[in-house]
Amino acid sequence: MPSADPWVGSWRPHRPRGPIAAMYGSPGPKYSLPGLTGEKLHCVTKFKAPNYSFGIRHDLSGSPHFSISPGPRYLVPPNITRQGRDGTPAFSLHSRPKEPRIAQAPAPGHYSPEKSTKSVFRSSPAFSLSGKTKEGTNDRVPGPATYHLPEVIGPKTVVTSSAPVYSLCGRSKTGGFAEDLKKTPGPAAYRVVDSCLYKEKPPQFSMTGRNFAPGETTKKPGPGAYRPEMVTSTKSKAPSFSFGLRHSEYIAPLIVDRTE
Repeated sequence: MPSADPWVGSWRPHRPRGPIAAMYGSPGPKYSLPGLTGEKLHCVTKFKAPNYSFGIRHDLSGSPHFSISPGPRYLVPPNITRQGRDGTPAFSLHSRPKEPRIAQAPAPGHYSPEKSTKSVFRSSPAFSLSGKTKEGTNDRVPGPATYHLPEVIGPKTVVTSSAPVYSLCGRSKTGGFAEDLKKTPGPAAYRVVDSCLYKEKPPQFSMTGRNFAPGETTKKPGPGAYRPEMVTSTKSKAPSFSFGLRHSEYIAPLIVDRTE
């Protein structure tokens, strides 16, 4: 069936076969739902399975349930089995250790029971003329001359009352009858406190010069630089002539086509 719409070049307007996004005012399928795979932008309303990464293992040394062990870094010698050494001969470059001596107990003839009279039987005191050894003097207490008792005579007594004492020192010149009063500071030596600190401060003025704002430094024309008699923009002007160049008579006139 022929259409009544005119052709636009080689194309003729017709009804679209499917929906066109320009025919609707909404953004259309621009907004999409969040995905259900991956860790980021996962849908919060759906179940999320656990995920694993190839990151580093965090330090768990601060946890009380973490056992710190060196791991399999110990090198077990090859001659050690679960029952001990295997018994094969081993050689080294060290010297042979000395064999331990057997404890030699004294025989019955080594004892002298006759010399134990002071330990077993009562004996009289015995004295010797030998010098006293230094190792036996363990009680090192100070003698009577080591202590120093406080003084009881003079002004510095501690346990007794002292009488007034006098000295032969020189008399101080300050406060005495020989004091020179001319050396005392005068009224000008004291610093007077400014009354503005505890009273109302009046306005203050200074004698400094007046500061002018910076102006333009370009040169301006004076009143004599202007010529009002030559102004022709506000009043009528008389005709003026010039001795300009006369055009040649042999120049072709301007020809303009006229249609009647």
